[in-house]
Amino acid sequence: MALLPEVELTTDEQKVSYGFGLQFGDQLRRNSFDGLDLKAVIGGIRHWYDHQQALLSDAEINPSYKVIQDRQQAIASELAGKRQALAEQFMRTNAERDEVSVTESGLQYEVLEAGSGETPGLTSTVVTHYHGTFVDGGVFDSSVERGEPAEFGVNQVIPGWTEALQLMSVGDKWRIACPPTLAYGEQGAGDSIPPNTALVFEIHLIAIKD
Repeated sequence: MALLPEVELTTDEQKVSYGFGLQFGDQLRRNSFDGLDLKAVIGGIRHWYDHQQALLSDAEINPSYKVIQDRQQAIASELAGKRQALAEQFMRTNAERDEVSVTESGLQYEVLEAGSGETPGLTSTVVTHYHGTFVDGGVFDSSVERGEPAEFGVNQVIPGWTEALQLMSVGDKWRIACPPTLAYGEQGAGDSIPPNTALVFEIHLIAIKD
């Protein structure tokens, strides 16, 4: 993307100033909402920085904050409800497949390849290759695509993984489906995993390190 003609970035002062702008832009994007007016944002920055009279008082701004927050919460709640319904539908349909087993917790697993090695315990450290997708097949994380196995403690991962690993033997390759309660639940995981999301993993248990 080309820089705006009026932006000059030759001096150290200009470069640092531009860096401040990037930080402000990142903060704005993280708190963005439908209807965000960048011109109004820049106007507020300029009025404050230049010690000019603000066009609105806190008493006038705060009710609008509440309106936007309520709107955002309503949208988030609606999306979370839709994701929960999608997760439940997927888990019901997947459980009907003959090759899928369901544990008491609701974890679903399918044995793709059977190994014959030892089984890790709760405090074991394991080496795995995995491929994680949403229920629509979209990939969110994959050691397979990175080309490097992952090493971690059995008790340091999501509940669905912790349960599955303690049922697997070294050499096993399973496909597991985790309902939201066995994944990242109502909180989700940052920008990568939305709340109330069911997750699917293919896990190859390569080794137990201790």
